Amino acid sequence: MGEVCLIPEGLKCCLGQRQVLLRPKKEISGEYLYWALQSPFVQHQISWNEGTGTTVSNVRIPVLKSLEIPRQSEHEQSIANILGALSERIQSNHQINQTLEKIAQAIFKSWFVDFEPVKAKIAALEAGGSEEDALFTAIQAISGKTTDELARLQAEQPDRYADLRATAELFPSTLEDSELGGIPEGWDTCQAHERFEITIGKTPPRKEPHWFTEDPKDIKWLSIKGMGDGNVFSSVTEEYLIADAVAKHNVKICPPGTVLLSFKLTLGRVMICSSEMTTNEAIAHFRINDDSPGTYWTYLWLSSFDYSSLGSTSSIATAVNSKTIKGMQFVVPNPVLLNYFESKMEPIFQQIQTTQENSCSLAELRDALLPKLLTGELELPDKGLGQSEEAAHV
Repeated sequence: MGEVCLIPEGLKCCLGQRQVLLRPKKEISGEYLYWALQSPFVQHQISWNEGTGTTVSNVRIPVLKSLEIPRQSEHEQSIANILGALSERIQSNHQINQTLEKIAQAIFKSWFVDFEPVKAKIAALEAGGSEEDALFTAIQAISGKTTDELARLQAEQPDRYADLRATAELFPSTLEDSELGGIPEGWDTCQAHERFEITIGKTPPRKEPHWFTEDPKDIKWLSIKGMGDGNVFSSVTEEYLIADAVAKHNVKICPPGTVLLSFKLTLGRVMICSSEMTTNEAIAHFRINDDSPGTYWTYLWLSSFDYSSLGSTSSIATAVNSKTIKGMQFVVPNPVLLNYFESKMEPIFQQIQTTQENSCSLAELRDALLPKLLTGELELPDKGLGQSEEAAHV
């Protein structure tokens, strides 16, 4: 309740239940109204006037029509431009991270799900080729390049070609039978609990609200809702636990690098802890140890896992229990390849984390500016500046 969106130009859509369309009059900027409705001033009115429906909370139409909207006369479009520029940058960062993650997922699928380098070697040998031919076809599978492109790469960038060759050499040229089907020779299958220390989160009694705070100095506590923002790294939480709550109720603290998996109500959300935090009981913690695949490999494995294969232990929602999570089976590559893959993923995930942190900073700035701009507390740029200039001015 109280969430706001702006219909972009050119989009035809219709409303679902429990939504209302606000069409601004000609003298009102739709972009300004969008931000004004999200201001603490208006959101407080919405929460204060909350009515109770038969199934969900609601704001009745007469209350909605009587909401007071802060006005800033001729500065309203400038305010919308400033806040819009920050949001556009956040959205751009999100798209960059989506692209980077897709690249990582594509490499993971090729190497560890479809076994493309291995199958390329097998096909070359079955066609009568030599071991060198098999190695070259694996290089092609890994790089996606043609024979001519690889010849140019070898001549112009010998170090890069040597790296591709070294990567191809890490893959075997034979598949062997396993309980999960054909897997590369020398690889293994296991259950999750055999390679990870898996713990489950916990929620202190809600009837004792003193355990929970909103103070960032306390211990972060994450719910499944907090895993739904599309980010790879879990860095921001809405609630925190005091140290006494963690000690008294034996709430597990996840160290940085732990991979989180939701397994109740919403099954299959995955995040990486970027700092110490706790979670509720619907989230499993895959702690990385000396026997585990690395954090990035684990994140990509859990993100691509087919959770429908686990069935459901609930009659009202898609969910499994912790025993099922600990029994998840997967193919374990040889340690040398795992370490190599983790080193290749490191710059990709570091870029994702840096970009995400930048977005968090921009969002904090936007949220801090919003009430100040709408109340006139901040000096506004001169009328007529472009959107990016206005944002830069502030």
